[in-house]
Amino acid sequence: MKKKFKLQDLDCANCAAKMEEAIKKIAGVSDASVSFMTQKMMIDAEDGRFDEIMEEVVKVCRKVEPDCKIMM
Repeated sequence: MKKKFKLQDLDCANCAAKMEEAIKKIAGVSDASVSFMTQKMMIDAEDGRFDEIMEEVVKVCRKVEPDCKIMM
């Protein structure tokens, strides 16, 4: 399943790259992209575990950029 999310308060391109790299390491994620310019994130992950995977994604993003919010 591939879904797109809008990001709020993502402060820099470096943080976006760190988030993308960390998300790709989560089990069940086949692909991910985080764009600082468009403030958007795309996640391609297993259908059956998508909600569980998104919980991990939120935790990873908070570690890198505590103020960033994922609009679901």
